[in-house]
Amino acid sequence: MKQTLILGNIITMDEKRPFAKAALVKNGVFAYIGSADEAKNLAGEDAQVLDYGDNYIYPGFLESHCHGHLAGDRFIGQANLMEGGTLTDYNRYREIIKKFIAKNPQRQFYLAAGWVENEEHVTKAYLDEICDDKPLFLHTGGGHSMLLNTKALQWAGIDAEYAKKFGYDLVHVDENGEPDGYICEGPVFEIVPKLPVTLEDAKDFLLAWQDFALSSGFTAVCDAGAEVICHHSPRAYYELEQEGKLRMRTYAYMYVTDNSDPKAEIARIAAQRAEMSGEYFHIIGAKAFLDGVTEAHTGWQNQDYLDTPGYHGNERYNDHDKMVQLIVEADKEGMAVHVHSEGGGATHFMLGCIEDAEKITGNKDQRNVLAHLHFVTDEDVRRMAATGSVPAVAPLWTPEITGGPYDQEVSYVGKELAEQAYPIKSFYDAGANVVFHSDYPVSPMMNVKYSIYTAEKRTYPQALYGDLCKPRNTKEAITREQSLRAMTINVARQWHQEHRMGSIEFGKIANMTVFDCDFLHDDIEKVAQANIIATIVDGEVVFKA
Repeated sequence: MKQTLILGNIITMDEKRPFAKAALVKNGVFAYIGSADEAKNLAGEDAQVLDYGDNYIYPGFLESHCHGHLAGDRFIGQANLMEGGTLTDYNRYREIIKKFIAKNPQRQFYLAAGWVENEEHVTKAYLDEICDDKPLFLHTGGGHSMLLNTKALQWAGIDAEYAKKFGYDLVHVDENGEPDGYICEGPVFEIVPKLPVTLEDAKDFLLAWQDFALSSGFTAVCDAGAEVICHHSPRAYYELEQEGKLRMRTYAYMYVTDNSDPKAEIARIAAQRAEMSGEYFHIIGAKAFLDGVTEAHTGWQNQDYLDTPGYHGNERYNDHDKMVQLIVEADKEGMAVHVHSEGGGATHFMLGCIEDAEKITGNKDQRNVLAHLHFVTDEDVRRMAATGSVPAVAPLWTPEITGGPYDQEVSYVGKELAEQAYPIKSFYDAGANVVFHSDYPVSPMMNVKYSIYTAEKRTYPQALYGDLCKPRNTKEAITREQSLRAMTINVARQWHQEHRMGSIEFGKIANMTVFDCDFLHDDIEKVAQANIIATIVDGEVVFKA
């Protein structure tokens, strides 16, 4: 029997025993949590000892909504436009892309990601100047918009008829009715999975992603739409597990297209679960997009956009009866539905669907997830808790950054509503199971210490953005303990895995993360400077600083 003795300041997230000085791990699960002396007495002479001294040991951190393939692709397969900053700079973009092309002359096409849109309108001509002999795609960091050069438009079959089919809000055209290179929402999600990526590429991307997540302190994650970027991804996860290369557990929701047949989609997902689910990659539900994002003018709002009377955003999955059926069919299979719900109108729609589905199923513990939640009414906050739905919130998105998306929000929805963005405390007060998410790499940061910092301060540390950043909607700030729960036990509950992970308790999987900081009691500015020491999965060190 393999035994490991863990020593240090243990913050368990177990309400019955919140603190301990030692844990004994046997065959990858916790066999004892308590005093160091007792743990040493119980450990065999051949037990491995991991003594972390005055450092702090937490349950392995859990990420409730991210995109593994896309993250790995951006690490090793794309030109990263985030280099050197995140604000729009087309001259800087040009140099980054040219450098990437020069390093990768063998590629059939080029993809650059991290574009931050602003009021400056660019077209295919900008990309043609950079590369005119191969397809070149410029992807926003958020993933909902894209610019294509002429070769890419031709490859994708985007012409005047295509633009007419999807509408000119989603496929922009010039004065002659020809696509000018800019697309968003549905067309983006139709085209990206068709990019020529092999199964081996997908495996490489997932392993690069796993290395990053483990080094950041995360021991299990949710892939929200595991095949939304690449159809090979579920197979890649499965084969990597069979090859013994997966260490980080992934709980996946599989992508369903807008207003598609609910019975057929759930039957497909259930078949994928039966074929490919295992211990380290497990399919737990369906993922749908209700809308886009406010900064791209596509978030589904409760009211019209100020600059476009009569238009309240892009409604994607908006068939009430089909969504109700999707929830019901998922419940029959013991699965949940996870939706992208950015605008207030999307959230109001989804909660109505969940309420009607619960009248059919009688199940208020399905744990359907609404992610992003930019704008939410007080009424819908209460409905979230009443339906047992899971609000996946992003504290890293809460600050107001001058020159960032906030300015666009104000022009689209008004300053009063923009100042009420991203509630968190209200969900806790209503009794909901709040979870944090990063949406990485759609958003550029997946970070434990900054999540705790921004959840309390509603702004970033001065060292990150200086005077460009200031707090927003501070009445929605939460406590450190609430933040830790939103990254540990509450996420485990989202996945119906609270009996196996999310806290350091007897019989649970021995996943832990070690930092040099007491996130509960240290000064908040010290929290912002915390360093990770180690990540432990199944009782074994998988990352050491």
